[in-house]
Amino acid sequence: MNSESEPESVRVPITDVFDLHAFAPRDAAAAVEAYLEEAEARGMRALRIIHGRGIGAQREMVRRILARNPAVVEFHDAPGEAGGWGATVVTLR
Repeated sequence: MNSESEPESVRVPITDVFDLHAFAPRDAAAAVEAYLEEAEARGMRALRIIHGRGIGAQREMVRRILARNPAVVEFHDAPGEAGGWGATVVTLR
């Protein structure tokens, strides 16, 4: 049993789609970094990270992480039917 000061660990299935809506904003950056690491370890190459449209803060955070990650070949807005600018499509090496 966790005390109130310790966050409860949540297991998230690793698929080609990662939805940040399941995470508190303060945890989102660490979640994206861990997701990318695990996706790369599993040999995944095409990913979609759903960050939502909002004011763009999550999108910018995701893109800063992607820009500095050496496993990322490219990233761009998802097609309209896959989230448009509310999601980012990522290609890994």
